[in-house]
Amino acid sequence: MTISAILILKFDRDEIGAVDFFFFFFFFFLDWFWRFVFLPNGLLNLFRYLIVTKCDAVSPALEAEYKAEVKSQDNGIVLKPKQESFKNDVKMEEIGLKPKQEIQTKSAAQIVHEQHGNMAPAARMAMTRRIQPLVSLNPYQGNWTIKVRVTSKGNMRTYKNARGEGCVFNVELTDEDGTQIQATMFNEAARKFFDKFELGKVYYISKGTLRVANKQFKTVQNDYEMTLNENSQVEEASNEEAFIPETKFNFVPIDELGPYVNGRELVDVIGVVQSVSPTMSIRRKSNNETVPKRDITIADETKKTVVVSLWNDLATNVGQELLDMSDKSPVVAIKSLKVGDFQGVSLSALSKSNIVVNPDLPEAKKLRYWYDSEGKETSLASIGSGMSPSTKNGARSMYSDRVSLLHITSNPSLGEEKPVFFSIKAYISFIKPDQTMWYRACRTCNKKVTDAFGSGYWCEGCQKNDAECSLRYIMALKVFDASGEAWFSAFNEHAEKILGCSADELDKLKSEEGETAYQMKLKEATWVPHLFRVSVAPQEYNSEKRQRITVRAVAPVDYAAESKYLLEEMSKMNISI
Repeated sequence: MTISAILILKFDRDEIGAVDFFFFFFFFFLDWFWRFVFLPNGLLNLFRYLIVTKCDAVSPALEAEYKAEVKSQDNGIVLKPKQESFKNDVKMEEIGLKPKQEIQTKSAAQIVHEQHGNMAPAARMAMTRRIQPLVSLNPYQGNWTIKVRVTSKGNMRTYKNARGEGCVFNVELTDEDGTQIQATMFNEAARKFFDKFELGKVYYISKGTLRVANKQFKTVQNDYEMTLNENSQVEEASNEEAFIPETKFNFVPIDELGPYVNGRELVDVIGVVQSVSPTMSIRRKSNNETVPKRDITIADETKKTVVVSLWNDLATNVGQELLDMSDKSPVVAIKSLKVGDFQGVSLSALSKSNIVVNPDLPEAKKLRYWYDSEGKETSLASIGSGMSPSTKNGARSMYSDRVSLLHITSNPSLGEEKPVFFSIKAYISFIKPDQTMWYRACRTCNKKVTDAFGSGYWCEGCQKNDAECSLRYIMALKVFDASGEAWFSAFNEHAEKILGCSADELDKLKSEEGETAYQMKLKEATWVPHLFRVSVAPQEYNSEKRQRITVRAVAPVDYAAESKYLLEEMSKMNISI
């Protein structure tokens, strides 16, 4: 006895209907019948078996072909014996039927592998690994793949240290959400990927490492920075997979720009345009080249204004657009600005800065409402006026928030959330002569420069070599008052006021007249009272937290103003004179 059966199993991940439950119980019954009826009664020899292995679910095309074949048989299309006479009487043109195509079975893994092999490298990477947004990355993750656009590319630079010579370059990467990260490559990786990375193109990147960004040197707003080595994978995305990254802003209110002065971290601001200057031509001392410059003044809800300097194309293109519509007081959102100390606080655009006029942002709508309702009638003050001298040789602005040194040094938690500002009257007691008194700076942007390959100096900010550089102060000085003492950090503009000469002049004095003349110049600045405006923030040094007190403005004591201040303080204490 031979029993033949055809079982067609259909698997559907999305739907499980009544038919599926019927088959389940049917096969359960067959299994029970097999175990307890057939096998015990010796009926096994009455059957022949067909064992099929390595089956795949029927594809939709194959299933449709099978159903069509079954349907044609049900409709009687197949010739039957009684039709043979008709076939013999009528001569018909023979129709050659193709033999049934041979079907080659393949496992799902084989099919996926073949499809994977036919793809472009970038498509293979996108298929095999889930693309992660930059905001989700951290140093503790294993494998990841990101899809990013190169929005800034630095030049190849050489360096020399105790371990020898090497080369390095970095790129700034932006994903579709507008999140940015800086990626750095050294030596072999730098040589491997320098030509591969092109500005404006989109890439899939994997097998990189992340670490906490050094806030002193980072140029993008991200807590982490990326390092790519020679084993990292970088594949260019096709045109269909490219994207235009969203411009993502992290606005800093104008009255909170102080802590960023002369730092490497760039800021984003939003404000209402108050004024736009004509285009000016600035001649660079380094190469005698002239570049266009335009200043715009913006204000925000903090009732403070700040000057933003635009250079090159930003000055001539967007700057002209703002000049033409300045009577309408447009709102501008500006990304990646350098914070300088000109006039207390100032902003300067870089080559990678981005300006959006009247952006469709909640912050812009809120700012527009404030300005139209009250801002245009409000008295606005420059942010620099609160951090640098403004009247009577600058002394009067130093009398707000007056504290003693003990108030600062006895409160180590000051400035933990954000830097705090105070005014102090104190004496300089000591300026260490053997400290690193200055750094070599670019003559155009004042950024630190390094030795260029061959000769000259390389500026990361301007992305170019210069034959010469200037010296800028970065000085530590010890100060004291009646309550105690502390170390202050003073940068170029304020150190020049304290010493009475530029860093270039002091360096020339030291080289021409010797160490004795140099130290005498430093001693001349000690035991002289000054009024300081300082910022206080925590700093970690050698795994130890300590306070960093930075000079934001300095002025000599105006004794008339000082007397007036003391009288006001005495009146508050109800002391009769």
